[in-house]
Amino acid sequence: MVIKSFEDLRIWKEAHALAKEIHQMVKKYPPEEKYEIVPQLRRSSVSVPANIAEGHEREHTKEYIQFLNIAKGSLGETRYYIILSFELGYISEEEYTTLNCRCKILLKMIGSLINKLKQKIK
Repeated sequence: MVIKSFEDLRIWKEAHALAKEIHQMVKKYPPEEKYEIVPQLRRSSVSVPANIAEGHEREHTKEYIQFLNIAKGSLGETRYYIILSFELGYISEEEYTTLNCRCKILLKMIGSLINKLKQKIK
């Protein structure tokens, strides 16, 4: 398969799907979280596919790697808010386990892509 844009990347598709799922999930959070966890979780989850997309569109491989590292950081932040949401009782154990697993897989995918890109610039 020829990669014509970031939308063709499996890693971007996975990150985008996770962000959409989180946006749906937070609709059930209590109203008092409207200005606390909800916007932080939305922002961090959207940052992952956004940075993958932005990095892919850059001219230089080193820039791509830099944006993938930012995506990893945002994914770590997202994982934290998922943990906090579970511990505060906003999501079920099943939701927590599923989302946490998806985050870990995505983290491995990003790490693998970074390693491939580093090989390319050697």
